[in-house]
Amino acid sequence: MDRFGGWCWYFSDKAKRLKKHKCGKWMYFFSNQEFAMHMCEKAITENVCYECKCTDMEATGEKMGVTCFYLNFDDIDNHRRVIQFMIDNNLIRKTKTGKLYNISFKFDDETRAQKYGADFEGTIKLAQFVDLTTGKWID
Repeated sequence: MDRFGGWCWYFSDKAKRLKKHKCGKWMYFFSNQEFAMHMCEKAITENVCYECKCTDMEATGEKMGVTCFYLNFDDIDNHRRVIQFMIDNNLIRKTKTGKLYNISFKFDDETRAQKYGADFEGTIKLAQFVDLTTGKWID
């Protein structure tokens, strides 16, 4: 783990496979720094993603943070690994009725363009991969 720029970064030996204009992330928002760091370490150890990071709340003073699991948008097998990891570790919030939220994959180009909140509408969504009610994979 490396700390810089207000982030705790985790890299695998495959991090160089990420391509600048194809790269993006699935995100998990957190308030527990220790848990977020553990999830990042676990994701790298289990070869879930090539690179991930979480907000360094000690450095930023933030009360909420975000964890980012990076992959190239066209790597479907990697999407499946990251999504399954997030489901298995309860990293996707559920609605009051128990459905998974239809979270979005965010391209790094969208982040660089400062698309946040209402300005951001993801083109790749969880519902393209899993049934939000059952959590089962869509074939």
